[in-house]
Amino acid sequence: MGVRLMVVDDHRLLAEALASALKLRGHRVLASAAPAAGAADLVIARAPEVCLLGTAAPAEPGAFDPVAKIKRERPQVAVVVLGPVPSPRGIAAAFAAGASGYVRHDERIEGVERAILKARSGESAVSPALLQEAFTELLDPTAQPDDEAQRLLRVLTPREVEVLVRVADGEDTRVIASGMRIAPSTARTHVQRVLMKLGVGSRLEAAALAARTGLLDRAGDRGAL
Repeated sequence: MGVRLMVVDDHRLLAEALASALKLRGHRVLASAAPAAGAADLVIARAPEVCLLGTAAPAEPGAFDPVAKIKRERPQVAVVVLGPVPSPRGIAAAFAAGASGYVRHDERIEGVERAILKARSGESAVSPALLQEAFTELLDPTAQPDDEAQRLLRVLTPREVEVLVRVADGEDTRVIASGMRIAPSTARTHVQRVLMKLGVGSRLEAAALAARTGLLDRAGDRGAL
């Protein structure tokens, strides 16, 4: 009997191709869509048996917030993450959020289908070696977390840090441009580059990420402005 599932991935074409392939193998694919603010809500509303949820950056803060939200609202939905080769911390974060499995983006369709069936049956849909690394990292009390704020500061230029601080203060593009004495189009470009580098889709997400990681405090300490 086919599995009732949803496919959600950053790349719409990949999501639709995977959904089509799974339909041909007898599964009932409810929908496929690029992740957005309402992606988790869509899964919650449709309540599939299994959700294949794509992520391009499993190590990024908040990457698995949708997983946690789905499991909180619909604990019966098994979530299998689709992503690149993860670090142990990335796979650990996926399982900590409630994922039932992790499948690489370049996995063959047979492997994806096996993961779906295992997740539906309540099993962990991940290779034993990857699973062992994940649990070792989760359970090791001596493991030190990455300094996420420092890492993010290294990828942003001083001007982009200033833009991020202004975004977190609620300034719109016009106010940012005026305060920095640059053209609105330039300010808009800076904002888009900040969002891209942080791996978020909106100013609100950027502000939340900066606050959660302590990036704003670090920016002040280093005298970025």
